[in-house]
Amino acid sequence: GGQHHHRINFDKYHPGYFGKVGMRNFHLIKHGKVIPAVNVDRLWSLVSEQTRQYYKEKTDKAPVIDVMKAGYMKVTGKGVLPEQAVIVKARYFTKEAEVKIKEAGGVCVLCA
Repeated sequence: GGQHHHRINFDKYHPGYFGKVGMRNFHLIKHGKVIPAVNVDRLWSLVSEQTRQYYKEKTDKAPVIDVMKAGYMKVTGKGVLPEQAVIVKARYFTKEAEVKIKEAGGVCVLCA
C-alpha cells in the first residue's frame, strides 16, 4: 500500500522510508567490537577488602587482579590508585592506566 494507494501519506509523513542506504556486511558479528572497560580506581573493588588489607602488610608480595575473570577486557586510566603494588592482567591497557599502575609499584600483564 505504501508504494501505491497510500503513497501521499508515506511521502508526506515518512520521507526516506523506502529504499536502501549504506553498504551490506554479509555475516555481521555485532558483539565483535564490544570491549568492556574498567577504570583504575575500581580495580581494587574486583578483589575483597580482606585481600587488600592482607597485601598492605605483606609488601614483598603483590596480589594478582585478573580483570578478564571479572568480565572486563580493558583497563582505563580514570581515578587514583592506592600506593600499593598490584599485578593487573588484562587484554588492553590505556597509556594513562599503565603509567598509574607502574607509579603505584605494580605491573601490567597482557593476556590474550
